[in-house]
Amino acid sequence: MNENILVVDDEKEIANLLDICLTNEGYNVYKFNNGTDALECVRTTKLDLAILDIMLPDIDGFHICQKIRENYFYPVIMLTAKVEDMDKILGLTIGADDYITKPFNPLEVVARVKTQLRRYVRYNQNDGLVHTPPGDRTKDVDEYNENGLMINKSTHVCSLYDKELNLTPIEFSILWHLCENRGNVVSSEDLFEAIWGEKYLDNNNTVMAHIARLREKMHEPTKNPKFVKTVWGVGYKIE
Repeated sequence: MNENILVVDDEKEIANLLDICLTNEGYNVYKFNNGTDALECVRTTKLDLAILDIMLPDIDGFHICQKIRENYFYPVIMLTAKVEDMDKILGLTIGADDYITKPFNPLEVVARVKTQLRRYVRYNQNDGLVHTPPGDRTKDVDEYNENGLMINKSTHVCSLYDKELNLTPIEFSILWHLCENRGNVVSSEDLFEAIWGEKYLDNNNTVMAHIARLREKMHEPTKNPKFVKTVWGVGYKIE
């Protein structure tokens, strides 16, 4: 089955270039130069991944990403000429999985598309759960309940102060892994390799994006979160 990819960029040359590169890889590309038509495609087409430019003539890429996340979990890659950190953080926080700044190498975009799709398929097949190796001392633990946060691996339910959190399989797995290692710092590298099963790259934004999204759903303040804490330069932990 060939995956369906949405490409939205108001620069026709860039949209055409991505269309050619992705089509040559066997993907079905739905290409648009404005947000209105792109949103209609989101509503009417079964998509597997979206590449969104931020600056569009009508609706910006942030809005499209938010609309996608209301109903879908497929990967979203933000594509923009902006380099401001706040734009990057905003894109990742509202649900983007990756962020590429123009100018870019089309082959790099294709490589990231393949990586995101590979992860997405794996999550759907395995429910995104982290499987504890045989013999591990936490093997028989199915639930953690700490300071109002409850997470149960068997039922795949997570609640905060008795209010259920609507977590994606990936977010659930991240939180479960941090709970398994509560009190200890888990580096971004270790967290990525435990959840995604791939080698971590220095420029990988995936962990940061999902931690930001997880905190948002938990209504955690960015600067002083109560549960998922950042140990700067090291990683994350739950105490």
